[in-house]
Amino acid sequence: MESIAHCSGTPTSLFSFSSTTKLSASTSLSSLPLAHHRAMSRRDVICASQTLADVSALKPDEPKENKLWGGRFEESVTDAVERFTESISFDKALYKHDIMGSRAHASMLAKQGLISVGDRDSILEGLNEIERLIENGEFVWRTDREDVHMNIEAALIDMIGEPAKKLHTARSRNDQVLTDFRLWCRDAIDLILERIKHLQVALVTLALKNQGLIVPGYTHLQRAQPVLLQHLLLAFVEQLERDAGRLVDCRVRLNFCPLGACALAGTGLPIDRFMTAEALGFTAPMSNSIDAVSDRDFVLEFLSANAIMAIHLSRLGEEWVLWASEEFGFITPSDAVSTGSSIMPQKKNPDPMELVRGKSARVVGDLVTLLTLCKGLPLAYNRDLQEDKEPVFDSVKTILGMLEVSAEFAQNISFNGDRIKKALPAGHLDATTLADYLGVPFRTSHDIAGRSVALCISKNSQLRDLSLDELRSLNPVFDKDVYEFLGVENAVEKFCSYGSTGSSCVASQLDYWISKLQISEES
Repeated sequence: MESIAHCSGTPTSLFSFSSTTKLSASTSLSSLPLAHHRAMSRRDVICASQTLADVSALKPDEPKENKLWGGRFEESVTDAVERFTESISFDKALYKHDIMGSRAHASMLAKQGLISVGDRDSILEGLNEIERLIENGEFVWRTDREDVHMNIEAALIDMIGEPAKKLHTARSRNDQVLTDFRLWCRDAIDLILERIKHLQVALVTLALKNQGLIVPGYTHLQRAQPVLLQHLLLAFVEQLERDAGRLVDCRVRLNFCPLGACALAGTGLPIDRFMTAEALGFTAPMSNSIDAVSDRDFVLEFLSANAIMAIHLSRLGEEWVLWASEEFGFITPSDAVSTGSSIMPQKKNPDPMELVRGKSARVVGDLVTLLTLCKGLPLAYNRDLQEDKEPVFDSVKTILGMLEVSAEFAQNISFNGDRIKKALPAGHLDATTLADYLGVPFRTSHDIAGRSVALCISKNSQLRDLSLDELRSLNPVFDKDVYEFLGVENAVEKFCSYGSTGSSCVASQLDYWISKLQISEES
């Protein structure tokens, strides 16, 4: 992941200009190139959760500025109210998307004759200068201007005067913030999709490096059946693909434009909502203005997809934390992805994957926060919804970090083949294959195989160590070809159902993912 750090005076957007890449429900993850965001300025991928300390407050003797909405008010809000209600400390992360929306809105107003071409050009030039100031760390964010929208609009008025006062024609902060937020989430999804693909590539590459390695498969955390390691790694690749599919579906549904819905009822002015929607890369304008400004289900869907993905990554983390323990000893992480103990000099801990497991709680918590926030809110807009930004910023930042470090870990572990091979005999992993061999009604074969295991336990032996006479003492159905089914290597080779752990089946699965993810087998 690009460095995410607190940078005082630096723009706080996680993403730069909104991508207009068109995705549909049928878009596959593999069609998204790893360099999908190359056009983005990577320095814009920084922390979206900077604190109020990065925002300028008024000096004690400095007079308060009249609010842009303050015409009917006779006194200013108290300092406590201003501190409590401000959102600029976190929603300045939306600055790029707010400027994008204003550019599209100003151009539409000019086309519709609601402002002059000259005013439009002045507005666009001013917005360009404000964007430059923000990106150079020269823009002063003010708490008395409340949020990113009012900060930029007030600064534009200071800069170009009267033309800037026309920009908010046929627009409310209600539709403005949701336009910004949808654009931001759209870019966030695109970046997460890129990270998912990167992790998938890392897992498939790891599988290619461990061809033919058999590991114990577990149910109830008890030895169950032998499986190819490649098969197990591809299980996580499949889960990630579904995670990507949920995000692609979410992107399709969120990609409708609320701009022009105004406060809730629309406007009596002759605006062209289709023009602004197209200019911003949306599929179309939202068709109900009340829904447009009160809807947050696109955020709930986004955070739900992130939460499910976080659970998948947590399970991957748990797997590798267990396998790195002395009790398993199946993997050895390199020093580059391990940490030590402050007191125990011998310790080498797989901390990154422990934190992947732990940080899943944050992502799930972000979803619960939003669900609780939205419960019981009447239509249309309510100020409660100001609180939707920080959980989303946190969810995105966290899931990006989880994906990145999981890929790093996958690239820096080695599987201990000798240790795994020595561990394989325990647990009679070939018992089910033995039951399949017998060719009698399954409940009968299950009983025979179970009694065979019981005999092995009494003799402290493996199934393949039993003599043919010992096996026939349990049931005469056994013949000498039974030994072609015993032992983990033979057991694995007998799997042939679609999607199974059989060598040919896994080879087909691996070929599919190599092609889909465009992986070079030489890499």
